[in-house]
Amino acid sequence: MAETIYDLVILGGGPAGYTCGIRAAQLGLKVALIEKTDKLGGTCLHVGCIPTKAMLFSAEVWDHLKHAESYGIEGVSEPKLNWANVLKRKNDIIVKHTKGLDFLMKKNKITVVRGHGRLTGGAQSVGGQPFVFTIDVTAEDKGKAPDSEAQVATKVLAKKVVLATGSDARMLPGYKADDTILTNIEILSLPTFPKSIVVIGSGAVGVEFASVFKSFGAEVTIVEALPRIVPVEDEEVSKELLRQYKKRGIDVNVGCKVEKIEKTKTGAKVSFTDGTGKPQVKEVEKVLVAVGRGPRTYDAGLDKTNLQLDRGFVPVNEWMETSEPGLYAIGDIVAGLPQLAHVGAMAGVVVASKLAGKYARPVRKDRVPGCTYCDPQIGSVGLTEAQAKEKGYQVKVGKFPFVGNSKATILDAHDGFVKVVSDAKYGEVLGVHIIGPQATELIAECVVAMELEATVEELMFTIHAHPTLAESLLDGFSSVEGMAINV
Repeated sequence: MAETIYDLVILGGGPAGYTCGIRAAQLGLKVALIEKTDKLGGTCLHVGCIPTKAMLFSAEVWDHLKHAESYGIEGVSEPKLNWANVLKRKNDIIVKHTKGLDFLMKKNKITVVRGHGRLTGGAQSVGGQPFVFTIDVTAEDKGKAPDSEAQVATKVLAKKVVLATGSDARMLPGYKADDTILTNIEILSLPTFPKSIVVIGSGAVGVEFASVFKSFGAEVTIVEALPRIVPVEDEEVSKELLRQYKKRGIDVNVGCKVEKIEKTKTGAKVSFTDGTGKPQVKEVEKVLVAVGRGPRTYDAGLDKTNLQLDRGFVPVNEWMETSEPGLYAIGDIVAGLPQLAHVGAMAGVVVASKLAGKYARPVRKDRVPGCTYCDPQIGSVGLTEAQAKEKGYQVKVGKFPFVGNSKATILDAHDGFVKVVSDAKYGEVLGVHIIGPQATELIAECVVAMELEATVEELMFTIHAHPTLAESLLDGFSSVEGMAINV
């Protein structure tokens, strides 16, 4: 295989890597993808986005069953949790989509190389050929190929290389993940359902798992170091989620410092200082550490290139190219880019299109939708109200509550709101922040509106079907001018 010089070789088979590979192949490039495990899909498919959302859907169905009689359905007043089947359904979904990725590799004639790829340096001239990169693929990390067509190599040559190696869950200093102190990996395969859990961190991972376990009846405590939960969201969204979580019986603590985690016979004891400086102790069966993710750049041969890392992250230009010519980076390892699967995937599309000489435009961080699938859901894009003011905009805000939306009433989900942040001078939409039913779906319209630079006035005259949750957006945009119909 070493004699073959690929147009593009990608290190990592997660959403960023496989999306980049597929688009590059569609555009006529000869592509190889190196993946050290025996399954494509990365963190997102196996221990991240997909399994988590599968469990959240099970939890949502469970919550609906609690009110079955009010929906005219009898005989389910005492549902029983079959935790093993919750995990089985989650695993079946993963297997289905893993097979789908294997099919897509064959369909697009992408060579899949099983093993751990490491760069040997920058691009060099090989045998009179143009400058190419050499990637060593080491035997110790090779996964089992799913079929005989997947190839294993010791060296792979490439004209261009894309780093898409992903990230690892961060752990609190001095601790290691095990069957009591968990990361997103261990919590997805617990053999028995825990009756109590402390979640350290209230970003998307923390609040989503808190939502799942609370729905199924566990005693849930959230411990957050910052002054508010989901701290990247608009402040009003944070306040609303806090209100809803307290209403659900989730014990939320902000402004905290975790002092220590001690193992006990029945689980663990978490000692922390709360926001008032008072020491607190919580004894639970399990502890989930959800304090962010670190870039997986420590073993890719980057030290043999001219690349300079920024706290482990890879700096890139607008086209995702690094300081090493011909070497690109996408996904969770990129400095300053949100660690989201859809961001990595789009960055992959940008790189593939650019390398194929086709139309492309850079990823804009202010056009990235953020989605959190807790109950209630959160969807947001663009600037928060505070950020818009900090940037000097003359801000005009509109807010519409879901209690005024008929479809939300039908779904028995009236909590939350749509908040629109706009520029008062020109009517430009600067940001939209949604907390409520199907917020993660609704936000897509707002991303499109901002991409097309639609104004508040134009969106006020965009017809939305009735009855739909999407109507809440029409009222949300209209509320900027104080003219929402349904409130």
